[in-house]
Amino acid sequence: MTGPGRVALGGFPPEVALHVVDLACTLPEQHRQPVSHWDSTTIADQFVTAGIVDQISPSPIQRILARHRRRPGRCHSWLHPPRPRDAAFVQQLRDLIDRYTRPLAADEIVRCVDEITQLPPRPRAVPLRPARPGTPRSLEQTDTRAGALNLFAAWDTRTGQVSGYLARRKRQAEFLRFLAHLDALTPPTITTIHLVLDHVSVHHGRQVRAWLADHPRFVLHFLPVHSSWMNQVEQWFSILRRKRLRYTTFADLDALAEAIIAFTDQWNRSAHPFRWTPTSFDKVIASVEAALYPPAPEAAEWVTVL
Repeated sequence: MTGPGRVALGGFPPEVALHVVDLACTLPEQHRQPVSHWDSTTIADQFVTAGIVDQISPSPIQRILARHRRRPGRCHSWLHPPRPRDAAFVQQLRDLIDRYTRPLAADEIVRCVDEITQLPPRPRAVPLRPARPGTPRSLEQTDTRAGALNLFAAWDTRTGQVSGYLARRKRQAEFLRFLAHLDALTPPTITTIHLVLDHVSVHHGRQVRAWLADHPRFVLHFLPVHSSWMNQVEQWFSILRRKRLRYTTFADLDALAEAIIAFTDQWNRSAHPFRWTPTSFDKVIASVEAALYPPAPEAAEWVTVL
């Protein structure tokens, strides 16, 4: 492929750049490439195989992809809901908005509850080494098994305070101990404790239902299926993972527990709520309602051709 006066990156004509961008927007299996995603080397191989060019190295392809902001190696995951986002989903969403944003009465509180399961201490042969000039932190990859902990946590939507409970297992028995812990922490002047949580069986089993019958101030509100992003405690879990658990290297379960408790205590000393407003849900509701109530088609104009 040649052409005077038309040169792309690496001495190739502009048509090559168009082919690179076009190929990056397809799936490799469409071209019988036995890989899961494109990269500059695979694209170069496909160009030669397809006869687009006689020879090309990955370097100009990489520059073309960067110039056109194409990242074929990245993948955005999404989940198609098993049930449609219908009017019931919209109503659940509106109820949640009200629970998160309205002024609460003096005798009620709203807490978001969830768990991080199977947190390992991951003791390593060599401790984490701090950064030095010109050298980032160093983490030994070899670790050993030393059990795991499950973190039960409740996020106060109005203050940002976190209440936690650590256990070796995640069953109704541990969840009930966590609820009893929340019950003891909550002043008796609070007569309604709203708990926002997902619909996992641990949260609504027979033992839990019996306990709730004896503790009527606890009111459970279950999230729609596959809507964990609506649970505010997930935001705090993200902060915990990023700031304390990202490079885990603890000697044992006790050291891991002490680290989580210390981080939570430090957070609570300067806790703040997340700013959720009714507009936070506007796009979700708008997209759901657009699917439920599509605009009516315009009336067609009939023309008689003689």
